[in-house]
Amino acid sequence: MQLDTFDAKILNIIQKNSRVQAEEIAEQVGLSASAVQRRLKKMRTEGVIQTEIAVVDPKYVSNMMTFIAGLEIERDNYVALGLFKNWIVNREDIQQVYYVTGPYDLMVVVTAANAAEYDKFSQELMGKVPQIRRITTQVVIDAPKRSFYVPIRSIFEE
Repeated sequence: MQLDTFDAKILNIIQKNSRVQAEEIAEQVGLSASAVQRRLKKMRTEGVIQTEIAVVDPKYVSNMMTFIAGLEIERDNYVALGLFKNWIVNREDIQQVYYVTGPYDLMVVVTAANAAEYDKFSQELMGKVPQIRRITTQVVIDAPKRSFYVPIRSIFEE
């Protein structure tokens, strides 16, 4: 799908608040409400907008800890990557996964009730994907910013 400046403006608005009504978006971007609705529908259908979620502050609903794990896989093992991807699909304790450059192959954001539960997670992971050579873990003490906002303006600046 080819995006234009109107789409970029719409995306910038709904990324900050997906509950903004089409009429309000229309006023901000200079289109009719029906045109905004059509564009949103197309972006959802085409997968530009993957999902719409509520970002919940964990301090109000759980006492879960967050761990950031760097995973090293044996020698660019693409079989291991496939195994890992299959294993994580339905894991709610894994919040984010990034295939990265640098000393680690994957960076994984994991939630667990405590260190013992995280250790159990690590053991299970190593059992399911034995090609993982090492897991290096950091414990998150505070998260002053959490966001999924994707800056769009740079590719559409006029």
